[in-house]
Amino acid sequence: MGFWHDMRHKRQIYERDAARPVSMARILLADGTSANLLYRAMRWSARRRLRGLAYACQFANKLINHCVIGVDAEFGPGFVLLHPTGVVINSKVKGGRNVALESGVVIGDDKGRSPVLGDDVFVGSGAKVIGGVEVGSGARIGANAVVVKPVEPDTTVVGIPARPVARRREGP
Repeated sequence: MGFWHDMRHKRQIYERDAARPVSMARILLADGTSANLLYRAMRWSARRRLRGLAYACQFANKLINHCVIGVDAEFGPGFVLLHPTGVVINSKVKGGRNVALESGVVIGDDKGRSPVLGDDVFVGSGAKVIGGVEVGSGARIGANAVVVKPVEPDTTVVGIPARPVARRREGP
């Protein structure tokens, strides 16, 4: 379920910017796919208490993709690493469905507290999400933003420290 759901979400992201449908072959060969596969293999191993295999997958991800994801970091279906280079995610991080990350994203703890990301969250290149903050569902974090306070659902934040600049409206 996890990896293939991740790839379907990745395909949806690619098709938003494409003039024509995107083949699954292109998605499977795209940047970040091996990082997603290794993350899902790591989580599968960790859930089955195969910690040695989980750490081997984590090491392979670090070596191949220059991406460090804590063994116990949990993301729901549709997790996408669009460009995994420089991504660092703490082991205590929790993320919902359809979370997408660009390159250089750091999601880390502060004083033992780690972020929680809702569903349908996008984190732009180089952004940092630090400490026990909640990022609401549908939030967008701009490139190089530093998030140290909670982000409301359906809100776009940018800057250092991150501040809201837009909020999507519901209804007609």
